[in-house]
Amino acid sequence: MALNSINTNSGAMIALQNLNATNSELQVTQQRINTGKKVGSAKDNGAIWAMAKNQSSTAGSLNAVKDSLQRGQSTIDVALAAGDTVTDLLGKMKEKALAASDTSLNTASFNALQSDFNSLRDQITKAVTNAKFNGVSIADGTTTKLAFLANADGSQFTVTAKTLSLTGIGLSANATFTTAASAKSMIDSVSKALGTATNKLASLGTSSTGLDTHLTFVGKLQDSLDAGVGNLVDADLAKESAKLQSLQTKQQLGIQALSIANQSSSSILSLFR
Repeated sequence: MALNSINTNSGAMIALQNLNATNSELQVTQQRINTGKKVGSAKDNGAIWAMAKNQSSTAGSLNAVKDSLQRGQSTIDVALAAGDTVTDLLGKMKEKALAASDTSLNTASFNALQSDFNSLRDQITKAVTNAKFNGVSIADGTTTKLAFLANADGSQFTVTAKTLSLTGIGLSANATFTTAASAKSMIDSVSKALGTATNKLASLGTSSTGLDTHLTFVGKLQDSLDAGVGNLVDADLAKESAKLQSLQTKQQLGIQALSIANQSSSSILSLFR
C-alpha cells in the first residue's frame, strides 16, 4: 500500500528521473543534428574519435602529396613543351643542312642557309634554358633527377632528368657547317640528335603518365579516407530527426506525469476537511 506523505513523493521522484533521462537524450540528439556528427569529441566515443582523427590526419597530409605530384606534372610538362620545340627545330636544321649540301648553290644562298641553321641551333639553347617550372628544370642538364612526394609517410616518386640541350642530344654547342660536304655530314648528325631527343621525350612522357596515374590514385585514396571518417563520426540525420520528434513527445508526456505526481500531495488536504 502506498504511503500518503507530504515529505516524500515517490511518484514525483520517478517522474523527474524519467524526465531528466529524456532531457539528456534530447540534448544528445539535438547536438548531433546541430553538428551533423554522432561522435563530435573524445567524450562521445574515445576509441572512434581517436581512429577518426588519425584517418583525418592522413587524409589531410595527402594534400601535400597532391601538391608535390602536381608540381612534378608541371615540371615535366614544361620539359615536354621544350622538347617539342627542340624536335621541331632539329627538323628545320636538317632541312637547312640538306639544302646547303647542294653543290650547285651560289655563295649567297649557302651563307643564308648557314645563318638560318645557326639561328635554329641557338633557339634550341634558348628553349631548353627557359624550360623551368618554379625555378627547376629536368631538361637543361642542371639536375640528374627530381623526387616528389608519393604518400603520407614521405615515400618519394622519382623522375629521371633528360637533358635536351645541344650537348645532351649529341650536338656541339657551336655545331655548324662551312662547306657543302660538311653540310652533308651535318644531316646525319642532326638526324641522330633528333632520334636521341625523341627517345628522351618518350621517357619523359612515360614518367608523366606515371605521375598522372599516381595522382589519380592519391585523390581516390583521400576520398576513401574521408568517406571512412564520415562513416565513423557522421550522424544519420534522418534517424536523428525521427528520434528528436519521439523524444520531444516523450518530454511533454514526462512533464505531464511530473505535474500529476506533484498534485497527488494536495489530495491529502481532503483528509482534514
